[in-house]
Amino acid sequence: MKPKGSQPLLVSAAVIEHEGRILLARRGGQESHAGGWEFPGGKVEPGETIEQCLAREILEELSVRIAVGDQVADVVHHYPGKTIRLVAFRCTLVEGTPAPHEHEEIAWAGIGELASYDFLPADRPIVEKLEGHRPR
Repeated sequence: MKPKGSQPLLVSAAVIEHEGRILLARRGGQESHAGGWEFPGGKVEPGETIEQCLAREILEELSVRIAVGDQVADVVHHYPGKTIRLVAFRCTLVEGTPAPHEHEEIAWAGIGELASYDFLPADRPIVEKLEGHRPR
């Protein structure tokens, strides 16, 4: 249960689509929820929009530039000790080849393959939305 009056931590997530596949990232052993799969992104810093945050985080984490598109999902999830609001956007690669700098590994998966990955709880509703709305 979240404490009264506290705001959820605003977090961005990128659903990066390329050649009919979506980029997934697995958290490393030193991170919270280590080993879980997620859509890459991160915490919004003061003074930046969620779209700016997403572009910054993806450049830092994966060394690629992206174009941020339409919102896919807006999920509030209560983890023990904190509540996050995870906002996911469809994104496309603009420049570079993804390389995992902050994640243990990355993978490209088709929509039909997403269910076989052990996603973090906050990311699961995004998977459900994607499975119901396949990319064009």
